[in-house]
Amino acid sequence: MTHDHDLVLRPTAAQTEAALNPPAGRTGGDLVVETLAALGATTVFGLPGQHALGLFDALRRSDLRYVGLRVENNAGFAADAYGRITGEAAPLLLSTGPGALTSLPALQEAAAASAPVLAICSQVPTAGLGGGRHGYLHELPDQAASFRGVVKSVHTVRAPSQIPSAIEAAWKSALSAPHGPVWVEIPQDVLLAGTAIPVVTGGDAFPEELPPRPELTALAAHLLSTAARPAIIAGGGVVRADASGKLRQLAETLGAPVVTTPGGKGAFPWNHPLSLRSWLEDRHTTDFLEDADVLLVVGSGLGELSSNYHTFRPRGRIVQIEADLGKLESNHPALGIHADARLALQALLETVSEREDPTAPERVRALLAKVADRIAAQELALEQDVLASVRRALPAGSPSFWDMTVLAYWAWSAFDAGGPNLMHSAQGAGGLGYGFPAALGAAVADPTRPVLAVSGDGGALYSVAELATARQHDLNVTWLVVDDGGYGILREYMTDAFGEPTATELTRPDFAALAESFGVPGARTSPQTLEADLAKALRSPGPSVVVLPAVLRMFAATHLG
Repeated sequence: MTHDHDLVLRPTAAQTEAALNPPAGRTGGDLVVETLAALGATTVFGLPGQHALGLFDALRRSDLRYVGLRVENNAGFAADAYGRITGEAAPLLLSTGPGALTSLPALQEAAAASAPVLAICSQVPTAGLGGGRHGYLHELPDQAASFRGVVKSVHTVRAPSQIPSAIEAAWKSALSAPHGPVWVEIPQDVLLAGTAIPVVTGGDAFPEELPPRPELTALAAHLLSTAARPAIIAGGGVVRADASGKLRQLAETLGAPVVTTPGGKGAFPWNHPLSLRSWLEDRHTTDFLEDADVLLVVGSGLGELSSNYHTFRPRGRIVQIEADLGKLESNHPALGIHADARLALQALLETVSEREDPTAPERVRALLAKVADRIAAQELALEQDVLASVRRALPAGSPSFWDMTVLAYWAWSAFDAGGPNLMHSAQGAGGLGYGFPAALGAAVADPTRPVLAVSGDGGALYSVAELATARQHDLNVTWLVVDDGGYGILREYMTDAFGEPTATELTRPDFAALAESFGVPGARTSPQTLEADLAKALRSPGPSVVVLPAVLRMFAATHLG
């Protein structure tokens, strides 16, 4: 009797001949790039460094496209966006010590947003592993320790033969639900060592699925089918699982209103009759969700930004679908279903009963009217006009990437993303400098459509070096810089809390002239001409910069007091 696990694929004669006679001159670095190509990678991001030169030399002998950025953190943001747009693991090649550590904020954002980034870093020579303190350049007592609290998994290689398996394991880890960044480190001498190992030609690139437990979805379906006032919160897990269509079908079957979190922007159609849009930072919306007798939370941990800063106090039953086991019931008791959002929503669709609720669209309209009236009472026409101009200028189907800036805080609540997987921001970890390098990564992933980046002047100063990257690779990114003379959101926070700000005002360059010095077209605009100027830049191939001098205000918070 033959069992499935006894079956072994026999090599062909050609494969045997290739294995017996591998090309000369290959190194551990070649094993890295061969494994990546065998797993399906086509593009890598990164920065070279002394210990990683064997890896970068191997790139020269491969068909992988290398996109080099000027700062490791920015390379990490670019890889993050590439992973979000493609759903593939994005290789990020780094060097030891300072280069590796400079990528940490980007990897934290990838972890918070579940972006699949495969970081491959060099290490000091093997003799220096284990904290031996030999005094190698870039030496750390335990480099991997700096990353264990950030990434999903850490893989340390000590010999060339370990490289293919370590990278394959890391690849599958990055792409297992929930997606996230992973860390592989390979000593300098291993990358440089010659190898007679056959060329890597295959690999298992498919991670294990994460289906829901059927007894849990059966109970969840019963609760939703018999609810009087069901509602749905859709988080980033819906977008990452490509489950927006199933979410819409379920919402329509149940007649359940849907609100999307900042990470879930675009998971539900903005103008759908059941769409509560994204006004989670609003007490009217919080009240509406608290009144639901059954609340389905899909792909969200109900963290700070998704719970009106933890003021949300649900009175009904919560059903929570989440791929990250640690987020199940981490903030509220719930029927917790540990599963990929797509598989769980499919299971619910196969089990729920259709329910009629003719009052739901009217309750949604009433809620959105209350929100609009609240904002209208605060004299924020400039901010709303600027955001509307950006929306009108951005072509349908074009992605946008937002830094931590006042306009992005508005966008989390008030911007129509245009569809799933189109609006991304740094709200996962909240670090500065995300917007522009992430947009570059998205433009590499899909050069057929223009990409918008939005930054404040403070965040832009983190990323100006990447104007050289944009020009070198002729990437189709338009960068909108809202120049308010400082860290605008911190200025507001400090003024509200302490009466006046400290350390928020900045001397900054003429961003349009700076862009021109890199060979990138730069233009100054105004709120009145923003739509036309931005649309023109987005229509023009290649990189461009549009600078809007404006001081924007935030709408009043409803979670205080």
